[in-house]
Amino acid sequence: MLSFTYQILVGLGLGTAVGLFLGERAGLFRYGVDGFIRLLQMTVLPYVTVSLVAGIGSLTAAKVKMLFMRVGALTLVLWGIALGAVFVMPLAFPHVQNASFFSTTLVEERPPFDFVSLYIPSNPFYSLTNNVVPAVVLFSSFLGVALMGIERKAGLIEVLLTMERALARANRFVVRLTPIGLFCIAAYTVGTTDLEQLAKVSVYLISYGTMALLLTLWVLPGFVACITPIPARRILAATRDVLITAFMTGDLFIILPMLIDHSKRLLSQYGFQENEEGSSPDVIVPAFYNLPHAAKMLTLSFVLFAAWYSETLLRATDYPVLALGGVVSLMGSVNVAIPFLLDLVHVPADTYQLFLATAFVNSRFGTLTSAMYMIALAVAGTFALAGKLAFRLSRILRYVFLTLGIVVITMVALTASLRMLGAGTYDRDRMAMAMQFLHPSEVPTVVLRELPAKPGQLPNNDVRVLDAARARGRLRVGFIASQPPYSFFNNHGELVGFDVEMASVLARELGLEVEFVPVPRERITEVLDYGLCDLIMGGVVITTDRARLMVFSPSYLDETFAFVVPDRRRVEFSSAERIRTSVGLRVAVPDLPYYSHLLQREFPGITVVPIKDPEDFFKGQNTSVDALAFPAERGSFLTLLYPAFSVAIPHPLSIRIPLAYPVATHDAEFAKFLGSWLDLKQKDGTIQALYDHWILGRDAAPQRRRWSVLTNVLHWAN
Repeated sequence: MLSFTYQILVGLGLGTAVGLFLGERAGLFRYGVDGFIRLLQMTVLPYVTVSLVAGIGSLTAAKVKMLFMRVGALTLVLWGIALGAVFVMPLAFPHVQNASFFSTTLVEERPPFDFVSLYIPSNPFYSLTNNVVPAVVLFSSFLGVALMGIERKAGLIEVLLTMERALARANRFVVRLTPIGLFCIAAYTVGTTDLEQLAKVSVYLISYGTMALLLTLWVLPGFVACITPIPARRILAATRDVLITAFMTGDLFIILPMLIDHSKRLLSQYGFQENEEGSSPDVIVPAFYNLPHAAKMLTLSFVLFAAWYSETLLRATDYPVLALGGVVSLMGSVNVAIPFLLDLVHVPADTYQLFLATAFVNSRFGTLTSAMYMIALAVAGTFALAGKLAFRLSRILRYVFLTLGIVVITMVALTASLRMLGAGTYDRDRMAMAMQFLHPSEVPTVVLRELPAKPGQLPNNDVRVLDAARARGRLRVGFIASQPPYSFFNNHGELVGFDVEMASVLARELGLEVEFVPVPRERITEVLDYGLCDLIMGGVVITTDRARLMVFSPSYLDETFAFVVPDRRRVEFSSAERIRTSVGLRVAVPDLPYYSHLLQREFPGITVVPIKDPEDFFKGQNTSVDALAFPAERGSFLTLLYPAFSVAIPHPLSIRIPLAYPVATHDAEFAKFLGSWLDLKQKDGTIQALYDHWILGRDAAPQRRRWSVLTNVLHWAN
């Protein structure tokens, strides 16, 4: 009969094969994945609670002090090892230019980190019900400490130990299903993972995975072997089942009982009783689980990756700040800590989206490393509490030099691999200029390349715009060229953009053809008054001057006031206070008085330099200015084409700039109709869908179906 490890490997192999065969259809295994994960979760929190109360309650005050002093010292050493891996990793990153679409994280207010609520439970039963693990651990620890001082506690501790053994046995029943559970996880993961999304952050995925494996397979077990009599290969052999399960589930918490069980079995082979009351792993693992472990420490490397990705220069003083701030903030949720740390060292907050994109893969490598971290802490901590750690200079030096050699070889190989894979290739400019309509237009369309000649006299104002459009069977829409992402010609020569697609939607719903008319920005009023187009849809800003010359529809989008700057100056323009205290800044603004007034109102010391075409700034034709005042949404799109520039929003300043569709002053009824139509498009999700596509860049590249043997090789399904 196959050993349990081989059963796990067979399950993984079969799951991978099924995922490759079915592709996206492997999504049906999600039910098996959820069921297996929930079964593993079922006993964990009760196990942690019971083991902590029984473990600490059976100890004396002296032993508890020894536990936190000695195991705490080991924790600091392991943190130092993990931080070393974090700060070494960026050495492998190749040089690359990057840019991204607008992200709402640029302007969002993040929820504050509530350390008190996370760690101090006002209602322990609420914490138990809602899986607030740090609060549960603190409550259990307090209860265990209180139990230490009770004389007649033997009966209760015996009951708790019996319950602990029952929960451990129940968990072992579930563990027997691991080959089946990992089969479902492998099939679902291989079949449904978005490989194109992962390719965008391949540098970080490969680097993180390499460092995680290095820590798991040598650095951490080698450290334990250095100070205990247990060889590193023996640690790996004894814990391989739990390590594989950790990698595939991506959740350290649910494998804690397995981890404790394997640690106790390993220790029993070196003279420690597996079922001893207050067994050290039973106490060490739950007590130190909530402190930052290896996976959380490794996530600090994302901040360094984000700085590299966004070309943000970190100063030497930023590294100790990141290390200290990371240890403190990672006491809580990683998803709260990472945005905080990005702000702490002035890395653009929108890179947090990349962290979410990498979490699916890196959570598995991180959990693998964290499992080995907890095993190392449990095993070495048990020897420390027993006073059996062996510090021999020769063994320590051999471990240090061997580790340094392995790290150097690994970094050289990693750097060469990343360069060979072309990880530094930038192609987002081509992707942006290849964008197409979210929904293909079925409306007959004519795009004029020149503005028609102006008639000799103004048209008859008695004829309503909508009636005239119906009479000719065609809606004439003015657009302003080179206004990405609202109206621009893509690299196929097609007129596309948010407002261009909105115009097609409007024409289709009116049952009309659509004719796009190019409108110079300075002739908007004249073009509308002479009836050369029915309305203008092309990212037109409402201003006081424009509002008195033409009628606007209600606003359909708000843009965000920001600065576009060279990458190296992003930090400088991300603080409103810093801008106000800077001397001699010259800022370019579009040739629109409204922008100049805004800029001078908020930053009186700045010299305003009006420019005709904002793209001149990107092309280096305004070398005398420090920045361009420009909407963040438009600026983000242009940084895709010119990745040497970035968008900086001057926090805490928040200025919104409304966009609307102008019509001729004589036809307020048409503007009213547009208001009703825009309200309808807000309600039915059209505007949100187009915003996600053109502004946020979702599905900017055409979506491809996941490759599978069933579809692409056998052609048995479409």
